[in-house]
Amino acid sequence: MRRFHTAKEALSEAFGFAAFRPFQEEIVNTVISGQDALVIMPTGGGKSLCYQIPALVREGTAVVVSPLIALMQDQIRSEAERGFAAECLSSANSLEENREIEKRFLSGNLDFLYVTPERLVNEWTLGLLRRGRVSLFAVDEAHCVVIWGRDFRPEYGALSVLKERFPDVPRVALTATADEAAQKEISEKLLVSPRRFVASFDRPNIRYRVTEGAGDARRKMLSFIKLRHPGESGIVYCLSRKQSESVAAYLRERDVPALPYHAGMEPEERERNQRVFLGRQGTVMVATVAFGMGIDKPDVRFVIHLGLPKSVESYFQETGRAGRDGLPADAWLIWGWRDVMVQQRFIDESTGDDAFKRESEAKLDSMVGYAETPGCRRHYLLSYFGEKAPEHCGNCDNCSRPPDVEDRTIEAQKLVSCVLRCERASGRGFGMGHVISVLMGRSTPEIEACGHRKLSTWGIGRDLSEEDWKRVARVLIARRILVYDWESGVLRPRRTMGLLKGRETVLVRMPDGLPPANGRTRKPFDVPPASKKLADALKSWRSRASAEAGIPAYAVLTNVSLSEIACAKPRTLYDLSHVTGIGEKKLATYGERILELVREFG
Repeated sequence: MRRFHTAKEALSEAFGFAAFRPFQEEIVNTVISGQDALVIMPTGGGKSLCYQIPALVREGTAVVVSPLIALMQDQIRSEAERGFAAECLSSANSLEENREIEKRFLSGNLDFLYVTPERLVNEWTLGLLRRGRVSLFAVDEAHCVVIWGRDFRPEYGALSVLKERFPDVPRVALTATADEAAQKEISEKLLVSPRRFVASFDRPNIRYRVTEGAGDARRKMLSFIKLRHPGESGIVYCLSRKQSESVAAYLRERDVPALPYHAGMEPEERERNQRVFLGRQGTVMVATVAFGMGIDKPDVRFVIHLGLPKSVESYFQETGRAGRDGLPADAWLIWGWRDVMVQQRFIDESTGDDAFKRESEAKLDSMVGYAETPGCRRHYLLSYFGEKAPEHCGNCDNCSRPPDVEDRTIEAQKLVSCVLRCERASGRGFGMGHVISVLMGRSTPEIEACGHRKLSTWGIGRDLSEEDWKRVARVLIARRILVYDWESGVLRPRRTMGLLKGRETVLVRMPDGLPPANGRTRKPFDVPPASKKLADALKSWRSRASAEAGIPAYAVLTNVSLSEIACAKPRTLYDLSHVTGIGEKKLATYGERILELVREFG
């Protein structure tokens, strides 16, 4: 064991780095001086150095608290390669192995001792640490102390015993994700008068994209992987264990190497799948949130969420596993309004108290806000964590192609009023179809039997189509103004007063290619002057293709599709696959010819 005189000496000689990254040197010197520190730094930002270098300068053994044995073992292997003396006290060891590690600690022959929070708060372990010399305590994944976090473990909260039993030993708490409230809670539970270091949350190499409508999610996912990231590693997050198994099988059947990972699997199988993912290029891990914490794989090129995460914190942490090498990576969320109901059910059925449920619902609302925002997604994420950011990042779907958004506040008020009036008139709730039929002035047997033709809301929504009304209803459900009851299939009011009193605005995204329903129409083929040559070439090609196939021109591609191509100028089949109206068949039939035209005239 060698001790270094300064942090820069350790950085250069032990790690081979010429200079610290932003914040690192200040954090390291804070811990070396004996002061507590809270470190909020994005995944891949170099958090480990913030406790490793102080451990090599201060006398004694650094005790590192980590949530998973597999993560500790990976870290120990990495430190052993650098010549550090590191061990892990865990249930994965035999009794004899743990006894030998204890002897090495007491004799001062360890640089690092890794433990889980469960083992650390055990009186035997605390007694062991009192008999040896501890240089510092490092609490990794410190967000686990926050009771609202998905990774909450009571033992993390019990780590407050460290500042009581070891008041003279500095503590550093580290995590990639924590908002202002979480930072305060971590500081109060684990630290004493800490210096707080919050690095930028921005990961400019990650492109954020959200798709609403999960009905065709698997096909979209498959197309994305094969066209955009063939042979590259990625993670697909699912909401359930069953889904992770079925999606992994779906990908394997279509020649994409994919493995499942969830808490219901045998530990040996999980460990084997994780090793394959870490060691084999091009593997896709299909997992629940049980996977990913502390995974050190720099070349993950994409993270896909099939379903809405329960909080922005969870989403940000999980997407941060992409592009740790700084190269371009994708974060794609595919969600639907039913995902909100799934998350709401998780909250309702949880054992948490009312305060926990209110906080969980607020975090869910923020996640829905991210999914629905028409503005820059990076700006939304960074603002959530209290960081100032430009209004446009240029590297998210909304910046690349701003969505059409319509103010549907009045229509939303009508729909909510109709739900309330139907329920009051009949003493029971009704489904979405019934409510929409009342709004559109239809005379169905149920409407006649219930006397709902007499309601003041009957027929007040004839100006919108049924699909338009469904779109408004889905937004209201996603924002939990209305709740869809899974068991009875009816709509129920949840928090309607803000909307009815005009304190809330409801904006609805219009699907690409559909004109707004307020009377304004989209020109049949409208492109800026710079795109006119390509547009004319596309129209000429379409005419020839339709004549050769003996089908109408619109059956080849609609005007909306052509105008999107002319404006966006897609350069790859993947880019082309996201143009309105182009599915797998049209992509295979016309894709290469369209790209030729783009290259020639674009």
